[in-house]
Amino acid sequence: MKNLIILTALVSAFFVTSCTQTSKTVGDEKTPDKLIDSACYGAAFDKDNAHMVLKNYASGKVGGTLEVNYEKNPKNTGTLDGKFKGDTLYVDYRFTSGTETVHTNPLAFLKKDGKLIMGVGQIETTLGRSYFVKDKPINFEVGKFTFQPANCK
Repeated sequence: MKNLIILTALVSAFFVTSCTQTSKTVGDEKTPDKLIDSACYGAAFDKDNAHMVLKNYASGKVGGTLEVNYEKNPKNTGTLDGKFKGDTLYVDYRFTSGTETVHTNPLAFLKKDGKLIMGVGQIETTLGRSYFVKDKPINFEVGKFTFQPANCK
């Protein structure tokens, strides 16, 4: 019985030690993603307007910010994180809407003639994550905002 207790303790110590140790080798450290460029865009629709800053990184990722000012609803302010697939930018938009509650929605923008046209698509949520429904097209003809290059604030 005593040997069983000692064996259990040794096995437990082995698992705890192996799970908490991190291996660091030369070259294992992450290098920061290099910023290639950034650009600002503005859009307006009726009495609503939006301002977007996009940052393009060497890895192909795109980050930035988006602020949407609605006439009749609270302002949305948040960050963008995604990448281009062909001429379409797909991002997750993490934002607050007048409160401190954080929401995340997928957005898609078609790049055409130097502009970014916001698309409208069917969204579904699974396990708390929202995304565009696969095999359902995103319509770039009925979107509310068309972003044009603008001066950065």
